[in-house]
Amino acid sequence: MVYQPSDDDRASVEGWFAQYDALAEQGAIEQLADLAVFPMNVVTDVPGGHAAVKQWSRREYVEAMKEAMGGGTAGLGLTSVRTPRFLSPNLVVVETDATMTIEGREEHMRYADLLVRTEEGWAFQTMIQGGWGHGWPPARRG
Repeated sequence: MVYQPSDDDRASVEGWFAQYDALAEQGAIEQLADLAVFPMNVVTDVPGGHAAVKQWSRREYVEAMKEAMGGGTAGLGLTSVRTPRFLSPNLVVVETDATMTIEGREEHMRYADLLVRTEEGWAFQTMIQGGWGHGWPPARRG
C-alpha cells in the first residue's frame, strides 16, 4: 500500500528543511549534526568507477561538513527544489535539485536524503550524492 502523506506531513518536512537551510547558511555544523541520526549512511560514487558507501560517526560528519561548507552557504545564491517521497508516516526520501552561484557561475547538483521520524522530530540518516568518493574504496557486494 502506498502511504499518502497529509498536508501536516509535508509541512513538517518543509519545516525541517527550513531549519536545516538556516543552520547551513550560518555554517552551524554542530547544530546540523544535531538534526541527524548516527551512524549516518553516506552513499556516493567513485569518479570513473563504481558506487561507494560509508557510515559516518558524528565526528566524521562534522569534519566532512566543515571541509565542504566552510563558513556556511550564505552568499552562494543557493536555491533548492525538494521533492519528498513518503514511504511511510516515518520514512521519507527527499530528492533535491539545487543551484548555487559560485564566482558568477551556476553549479547544479542533485542529491537525496532519507529522513526518519524520531521522538524529537525528523532527522536525516542517509545522504546520497554522486561525486564525493574521491579516494573511497568502491562498494562490494556480500
